[in-house]
Amino acid sequence: MRADARRNRELLLAAALATFTEQGADDTSLEEVARRAGVGIGTLYRHFPGRQALLEAVYRDQVEALCARARALLADPPAAALVTWLRAMVEFSATKHTLTAALTAGYGKDTQLFSACREDLVAAATALLTRAQQAGAVRPDVTAIDLLRLSHAVALVTQRAADGPDQAERMLSLMLDGVLLPAP
Repeated sequence: MRADARRNRELLLAAALATFTEQGADDTSLEEVARRAGVGIGTLYRHFPGRQALLEAVYRDQVEALCARARALLADPPAAALVTWLRAMVEFSATKHTLTAALTAGYGKDTQLFSACREDLVAAATALLTRAQQAGAVRPDVTAIDLLRLSHAVALVTQRAADGPDQAERMLSLMLDGVLLPAP
């Protein structure tokens, strides 16, 4: 892909994520996404032939970013790395809610997209969790799936709360209190 085409694709993905997060994936027009990206609607359609393709690309892009973040955090102290990544996971879960609903409406829940993304997220969580457990910072019975479900739950219970960000941090802290072992 040429540099300008790659830049336009990245601008479109960023504009779509921001617009879907603010307005919801169903309530956002593709013209609005193109306008916010600073490109014409034809450019959007060259990269993404329709709404579903754009939704899928935004979702995949966010999952890839989370997985890259996990890989980068492997250089940090194990417990801190896991906590940082779980904060990012809660944030992702909060923003992806309308994306997931829109994608599910178009594809169903048991798709290759969700399956592949779930595998990637489980692998990322497992890498961080294993290090934290080996360091004695996390309960040995906690699984990567537990962490993903708990982070999704935190996002769900706080998504419509008036004090959402503050409440999300409080819920995440309570969750971590049940996952992390006391420091020696």
